Amino acid sequence: MTTADDALPDWNQRATHAARSVTALFGRRLLHLPGTHLAAVSWSGLPDSRDTDGAAAQDGGPGQGAGSGSGALWRGLSGPARRLRGSLLDPWHYWWQAHYLDCLVDAGRQELADGATPAARFNGPDHASAGKLASRLLRGIRLRNTFTFVNNYYDDMAWLALATLRLARLAEDTGKPGRRRYAGVRKSLSRQFDAACSDDLGGGVFWSKQRDFKNTPATAPVALFYARTGQPAKAQALVDWLDGTLFDAGQSLYLDGARRGADGAVQVERNIYTYNQGPILGALLELGGTANLARAAALIAAVDRVLTRTPAAPSGPDANHGTKVLRCDGAGDAGLFTGILCRYLALAATDGRLPGEARTTSARLVTDTAAAFWAGRSAVPGHSTAGHSTAGHDAAGHPGASVFSQHAAQPAAGTYPPGTAVELSTQLQAWMVLAAAADVAAGS
Repeated sequence: MTTADDALPDWNQRATHAARSVTALFGRRLLHLPGTHLAAVSWSGLPDSRDTDGAAAQDGGPGQGAGSGSGALWRGLSGPARRLRGSLLDPWHYWWQAHYLDCLVDAGRQELADGATPAARFNGPDHASAGKLASRLLRGIRLRNTFTFVNNYYDDMAWLALATLRLARLAEDTGKPGRRRYAGVRKSLSRQFDAACSDDLGGGVFWSKQRDFKNTPATAPVALFYARTGQPAKAQALVDWLDGTLFDAGQSLYLDGARRGADGAVQVERNIYTYNQGPILGALLELGGTANLARAAALIAAVDRVLTRTPAAPSGPDANHGTKVLRCDGAGDAGLFTGILCRYLALAATDGRLPGEARTTSARLVTDTAAAFWAGRSAVPGHSTAGHSTAGHDAAGHPGASVFSQHAAQPAAGTYPPGTAVELSTQLQAWMVLAAAADVAAGS
């Protein structure tokens, strides 16, 4: 039977649920410092020894959940272990935090669309707005990164620069301009990008300060940054270098990178990753023009042809029967890859300059992948997204937190069975995909 939810999903509500889940399970202050925010790199859980049907846990803080007979449930770490997460003892994934910032901007834009009132806040009126939380996160990133935004990897810095541009725009649109530090981030990182661009290998952007490898992960987001900051000539030069050096004409997709070999010849790393296609698509759209838009349309068709999978044994009201979803690449850094691609496919889906087929394909890839992530989620009963223990709903009536799969084509219960650590990157990926679906729905 077709339900109203199946016929017309509320993607805004689903993206908001992902936002609440990620901030509840992973978000915390940095070293308990007021005015800071950061995400733990993982949320660890153990199966509850009690065979209950969702009884409330005794500790409702981040990372705590209660179990039930369903199997795919978690229980959080002890208080001391939780407090250590998010400290200087944790692994530091700068670029994961940059994408967390981008996701919070997504939530902030939805709050703005809903009226930018306390009642519109993604986590309820008694909590900080997404924009304020993003501002605290930016402060936390700087402090955790030893009081600077500069990093050894140019792609990391490019992701933060792009997210900060969007945060600055959100601040302006919500009537809170004058954040000089946003301009400071832009100025500081712009100098880094200019230094990373050189004529070595004919152009492009170095991946790291070792300056021995130029790749798509650095060049494409830097090109997009230049395009969005009024430097189209620099952006176009980088896009043209990617097209001439790292474009695989046989697959119509962009390869990973290139370096100079011992014999002086250019050696190309031929790996193809989903996320490399996203920012170059964004740069092509931002620059516009007949040639760039034609490249964008061809890239979208190639993504549909090469980088999709069929979900395994779909079931439930949100299942994608007979549809394809975007390939996902696993955990760790790869846990972000498909979310990044979806962010830019959503831009293509609503770009009237593209052919109708390209827009339709982009929209389908985003929404079908989002539906698969949503259908495969696992609930964390007893864990409230508002920070209170519940039996499935928080004090505001919001559903409890969810964990999303590493792979859209598989359920979360398979990729994150009980007792395993859930990585932040994969949860940000699902949040990005759901937010992208909301953007597609809003622009359709």
